[in-house]
Amino acid sequence: MIFHTDAVQAVGHVPVDVQVDQIDMLSLSGHKFCGPRGVGALYVRQGLPLRSLIEGGAQERGKRAGTENLPAIVGMAAALEESCAHMDGDAAHMSTLRDHLIAGISQIPHSALNGSCDHRLPGNVNFCFEGIEGESLLLLLDDRGICASSGSACTSGSLDPSHVLLAIGRPHEVAHGSLRLSLGKENTMEEMDTIIREVKDVVAYLRKMSPVESWKRSEKLCYTVKKLWIIFAIPQRGRDRKRRRRGRSRQCQVRRYHEDVFEN
Repeated sequence: MIFHTDAVQAVGHVPVDVQVDQIDMLSLSGHKFCGPRGVGALYVRQGLPLRSLIEGGAQERGKRAGTENLPAIVGMAAALEESCAHMDGDAAHMSTLRDHLIAGISQIPHSALNGSCDHRLPGNVNFCFEGIEGESLLLLLDDRGICASSGSACTSGSLDPSHVLLAIGRPHEVAHGSLRLSLGKENTMEEMDTIIREVKDVVAYLRKMSPVESWKRSEKLCYTVKKLWIIFAIPQRGRDRKRRRRGRSRQCQVRRYHEDVFEN
């Protein structure tokens, strides 16, 4: 069995050893560790048969024909070397920011952190918010200067909720309200406070407009009205029963009176 791992989020941020982890193939992308955009790499274990992607040239050992983007490749290699050299310090800094951000956003009612609190990447924060749509959340956050995502870049064109969130047990309507925030080594604690404040405001604003939340408020109102009806209706019914009993007793008294009169 061949083991391939998508390590785009991990390389440059956490230690990766293809020998220890017994990885046959590994994908990485330069922009995830401050390298140029549009360039990546595929590690393939020596001796593993691999089909050619593009035929006709000898570039990349005959697996992908065409002129390589040499400046981007060199830039990615330099960025990866730089990231690995400062990995421990950068990871500690981003983990502090991440934990602060998670603690702040967790205060929002009906919010849920996706994934473990402890075993997660230093710069990854992912939440679900009940009662809102992720697309609306992103648009309003973008208007306030906060760049975020509602899923992976691989599914950015899809309106369906993340299949990963569904697989870990999130309901379909909750998975639709997901928010992914990626942190970097240049982010600051002041920026985390701004994000927390703005996310709280936007989520509260969207929930006021949400048909799901409106339905819940209507259901709660109906429940309250029903309780009030029970509270007031039952005593009223009790009084009605007493009145009917009194009426029947008076009728009996009148009937007995008439019987006595006629007999006499």
